[in-house]
Amino acid sequence: MSCNVNQSESKDLSGNENDSHPKLILTKKGVEEIRSHLGKLPLFDASLERVKKEVDQEIELGIQVPIPKDYSGGYTHERHKRNFLMLQKAGVLYQILQNDKYGNYVKDMLFAYAKMYPTLPIHPKPRSYARGKLFWQCLNDSNWLVYASQGYDCIYNFLSEEERSVLENDLFKPFADYISIQNPQFFNRVHNHSTWGNAAVGMIALVMNDDALLDRALYGIKNAALASNAKDNDGGFIKNKEGKAGYFANLEEPFSPDGYYTEGPYYQRYAMYPFLIFAEALQNVKPEYEVFKFKNNVLLNSIDALLQLTDADGEFFPINDGQKGMSYYSRELVTAVDVAYAYGGNNSGLLSIAKKQQKVTLDDAGLAVALAIKEGKATPFEKKSVNLSDGSKGDEGGIGILRYGDEALTLVFKYAAQGLSHGHYDKLSFSLFEKGEEVLQDYGLARYVNVEQKGGGNYLKENKTWAKQTVAHNTIVQDETSHFKGKYEVGSKHHSELHFYDVDNSDVQVISATENNAYPGSEMHRTLAVIKDKKFAKPYVLDVFRITSDQPHQIDLPYYYFGQLISMNFDVNTSFSLQPLGNKNGYQHLWLEATGTVATKTSQFTWLNNNKFYTISSNTSKQDELLFARIGANDPNFNLRNDPGLIIRRKNVKQTVFATVIESHGTYSPVSEFSVNATSNIKEVQVVYDSEEYTVVQITNIENEVKTLIISNRDANNQTKHSLKVNNKEFSWVGPFYFK
Repeated sequence: MSCNVNQSESKDLSGNENDSHPKLILTKKGVEEIRSHLGKLPLFDASLERVKKEVDQEIELGIQVPIPKDYSGGYTHERHKRNFLMLQKAGVLYQILQNDKYGNYVKDMLFAYAKMYPTLPIHPKPRSYARGKLFWQCLNDSNWLVYASQGYDCIYNFLSEEERSVLENDLFKPFADYISIQNPQFFNRVHNHSTWGNAAVGMIALVMNDDALLDRALYGIKNAALASNAKDNDGGFIKNKEGKAGYFANLEEPFSPDGYYTEGPYYQRYAMYPFLIFAEALQNVKPEYEVFKFKNNVLLNSIDALLQLTDADGEFFPINDGQKGMSYYSRELVTAVDVAYAYGGNNSGLLSIAKKQQKVTLDDAGLAVALAIKEGKATPFEKKSVNLSDGSKGDEGGIGILRYGDEALTLVFKYAAQGLSHGHYDKLSFSLFEKGEEVLQDYGLARYVNVEQKGGGNYLKENKTWAKQTVAHNTIVQDETSHFKGKYEVGSKHHSELHFYDVDNSDVQVISATENNAYPGSEMHRTLAVIKDKKFAKPYVLDVFRITSDQPHQIDLPYYYFGQLISMNFDVNTSFSLQPLGNKNGYQHLWLEATGTVATKTSQFTWLNNNKFYTISSNTSKQDELLFARIGANDPNFNLRNDPGLIIRRKNVKQTVFATVIESHGTYSPVSEFSVNATSNIKEVQVVYDSEEYTVVQITNIENEVKTLIISNRDANNQTKHSLKVNNKEFSWVGPFYFK
């Protein structure tokens, strides 16, 4: 692809060719203050010593800039990645320690790249829609320039004017032009890829005082020739429907006012580094942009939102494409926490996260955090139940998080927009955590990032055939077909709608949402409640999923768990030869291990995981099937985890309600060999009334005590008065639900 833009010409932004450096992330004033505190701030000193040891080891190894040839995880990929990290770190050490060893290391490496870059062809690996030169995709090239620009800024005055001219004309300007005007399909879009590209071009522009490059970074390429139907490798549209591009468009569009990033927390984490590093640089060099105030402080809001999107161990919830285990201990979140503290009003709760991270950035923001921690200003970061809106205006669904106590139970409910090309087809899905452990899981992505043996470290084909498909999630599947038939161009037009959200009573927290477009002619309505009952040792989840259709359908409701099956109250027919559950839409990846025959009105299934007992109790009828499935069919390269799942199947129904209780209720000690509360406290879960206006579910415990949840299916006004007679009992209440 091409566009009608000429390569940039340098133009001084400040009118002063001798403007002071460093000025992007480290500032001249900040360096002086850091030097004055060396040896006095334990957290900063430890971070500095760690970086110094790392860089010193790299200097001993010598500079290596191999000709690029590998995908992610391969030697040349990892070497160039290591190099850009060292350029930034060594540059910082030069400024703080005033040791020419580090300045010469950055200089020599940059000149090695300046010698090689003009001769480089496009990267030989052809997989990306936007191939880089140092790396197989422009995304990683942009990573390189974001970090290298910081190293260059740190040694700018260490270099002669002639040396700077060589680097800028042979390396930095051609590099910036390549990832932008020569690859507008990468640069001119709203996506985390472009955020990196925008930040890369913008930061080197600030170092070089090049306003043409800066304008391109902030507002995109003018008149870029992009086809309206062009897609990236993940199937996402490249051209923004409104033609927006550039850094500010990437701040405006993907973020909701609450700070939720539509691609999900894994990619929000990845994008936060370029968002924040470039914002810092703009604040320091061009404060008139007031970037941290943009869209009502959305950057600062996003950091709080991202921290809320973590479990008790600090790991991000795997919403959409997300690798499990990624957490706020990552380098991107170290930067995010430090920047949020320094530029966001000194929120003392962030200091407790920084203490857990045990490191700070070696710059002005990191110094501020280290000083505050030494002064004892840290307070606990408050994780709470929160409802984060999705969409640039906050009107495209959202993510609801219900937390009880000290994250004893955390429920994550997704009723959001598609999430760009990294989105999954899982409307009204949820996952459940107990103190950081997954109870009911979202599979996440199918990828081994930077593991070369697994598809070059890139997305595996099973990401599309399994992980994105609806059946891979804990939500309704109709006729073994994914939501929106798994078509991005359809799914990206729609989002679910919040019905109500109520966490005023910490013992009865409820969220409810609807989806009317995933299956034409069908309405889906899910209500989830986290309930603490004094008769139960722990809080439990009540899941009420109502489906109404204009035609009969087969409905599947999967629950993906971990651990060992312990017991069930229904008969099971096991399979002596495994067969896939279906042949498409993800079903081809599920082995059918056994089929259960419903014997009672409430089917129960108990399992043990991490020495904790869990039970699913669900309303069923004799027409229902209970399918025990396991991930891994049609997977010749063993790319998928072999996790188990229970699927409740209901055939030939037009209107139905699934009512399920998920209960954590006991423990087992392999040392004492005792089990405690190993059986469920639930006797029965039943839907006792269902109409267009109301759904009534009753839970009976083993002591025959009954609790009733009534959902107002149409009127969610919290001031509306309701009355309903069910089984000769009158119920009256105000608001969208009743529970007692």
